[in-house]
Amino acid sequence: MTNADGQSPRERYRDQVRAEIKQHAWEQIATAGVPALSLNAIAKQVGMSGPALYRYFASRDDLVTALIRDAYRSLADTVRAAFDGGADLAGLAVTIRDWARSDPQRYFLIYGTPVPGYHAPDDTTAISSEVMAVLLEACRAIPVDGPATPFDEHLDSHRDWAGDDPAPSATLHRALAFWTRLHGVLSLELAGHFTGMKFDPDLLISDELDDLTNR
Repeated sequence: MTNADGQSPRERYRDQVRAEIKQHAWEQIATAGVPALSLNAIAKQVGMSGPALYRYFASRDDLVTALIRDAYRSLADTVRAAFDGGADLAGLAVTIRDWARSDPQRYFLIYGTPVPGYHAPDDTTAISSEVMAVLLEACRAIPVDGPATPFDEHLDSHRDWAGDDPAPSATLHRALAFWTRLHGVLSLELAGHFTGMKFDPDLLISDELDDLTNR
């Protein structure tokens, strides 16, 4: 027998167990970081043996990949919903920052230091590219002024990362600048590097956005 979404009881149970395993994994990561992630410790928490857990995730890397996919999917869906709801580039900055601050460890898993020895599969890159696609859409709404920069000209022949987007190189430049500046500020903020400096990160981000939208 299957339910309304076509799943059998066995499939529903498997999904529930996988979700519980991932929740414990996030708790471990929040406490000690990704390098300390232990499948054996998680197995004890969910009340199964180590070998039994491997029926749900074949390896530590398999579990990490699932967490990365979930994180990118959550961010991509959040950014798309904000843009479709009328958010401009500044609004997207607020959306991404709120998403990051709601769960810093999830943010650092995808935008922090690479996990030693881990190589993400190609499909995780495809999900992450959905975020950039939205940023490019938002940047196309901002008029391009001023002469082309050397990096604009460089991007004319280095735009594979943008897929089939027909935006001019100056727009690609703006989207990249937004992405790098915002994540630079977010990474420092979430890591606590601004704490002792006692300035308002909100104003820093606002100034960065003003500079980007008026360049």
